Amino acid sequence: MGAEHLPTSEFDIEELEQSMTSSDPADAPEMVQLLASDGTLREDVQYGPYAAHLDGEALRGLYRDMFLVRRFDQEAVALQRQGQLVMWPPLLGQEAAQIGSGTALQANDYVFPTYREHGVALTRGLELSALLKLFRGVSSGGWDPREKNFHLYTLVLAAQTLHAVGYAMGLQRDGEDGVSVAYFGDGASSEGDVHESMVFAASNQSPVVFFCQNNHWAISVPTEVQSRIPLSNRASGYGFPGIRVDGNDVVAVHAVTRWALEHARSGLGPVLIEAFTYRMSAHTTADDPTKYRLSAEEDAWRDKDPLKRLERYLRSSNTADDSFFEEVTVQGDEMAAKVRAEVLAMTGPEMVQSFNNVYADPHPLVAEELAWHLEYEAGFADADEAGESN
Repeated sequence: MGAEHLPTSEFDIEELEQSMTSSDPADAPEMVQLLASDGTLREDVQYGPYAAHLDGEALRGLYRDMFLVRRFDQEAVALQRQGQLVMWPPLLGQEAAQIGSGTALQANDYVFPTYREHGVALTRGLELSALLKLFRGVSSGGWDPREKNFHLYTLVLAAQTLHAVGYAMGLQRDGEDGVSVAYFGDGASSEGDVHESMVFAASNQSPVVFFCQNNHWAISVPTEVQSRIPLSNRASGYGFPGIRVDGNDVVAVHAVTRWALEHARSGLGPVLIEAFTYRMSAHTTADDPTKYRLSAEEDAWRDKDPLKRLERYLRSSNTADDSFFEEVTVQGDEMAAKVRAEVLAMTGPEMVQSFNNVYADPHPLVAEELAWHLEYEAGFADADEAGESN
């Protein structure tokens, strides 16, 4: 192959603009969708039965969870802009992918999140303010993963997929009923860790579900540059099922995830779910998406907003009225005020505690370094006392 075969630019901007502004999940090939953008339900022989149990109360619950985590996300962004958090990774637009999948899990399933699974954390029963400890810099974690089977956020891209497969292999060998679930994004799907984890999962037929939220951008790199095929198609190369689901359709995500968990739980091995969605905000509060993304693209996806879609169905089917939506709004504001108060009250740990967290058991080098640090701090106290006496 000669140099003439190399691309002349990183990507064709005109082709990219067309694909990003015209893509409708319902038109994409092999896309599972049960709730259309106009709020009407669709029949699906394979996955429809996995959503049949969602009655009016359950659907209102899905809407409430999506609304609350969006309100929480808004409050976290505000806290960061006011200097109360170091940084924040927003999830605006991805609520259906997270709430739909999280509510499909059983209590004994174990979640390995990346750093944006705020909605999944809500479904696992975590105190949302605990998620902010890491971003306020007062803790390297923020919660005990074993209490809710929700692992600590992983900032190293894709590393948690390997952890998830290792955990699944352990479940398999212990004869446990649980399933391990690895959450990651389309950017992480390009990392070697993801491919290695899928090789091990397939080889061992391990009970693990890979849940990829394709939000279309790995910071400033679009999905079209990362993969020439739908990400879900990659699963066939490893020898296990891959499903592409409309990630803004909370009903379809819930149904597909239930199917995948059942598949893995019954000993048939891993499944890859690609939730086709869109993040309607920055990658993190440290970047500016207007530098690399088109406003027309955001406008096109705003029409597919997961909350608006479910609201259209709830109203048209007389499952919810104005009083319900007003009640949820009040609940969201109260939750946000509580989170804000808890964040502002957070203080960092004593340095001694940080030393104690390095190893589970005492370590002579850490003990030596702690002794030096205490002596160093004591020197300041002596200086203060000397100053007062003078």
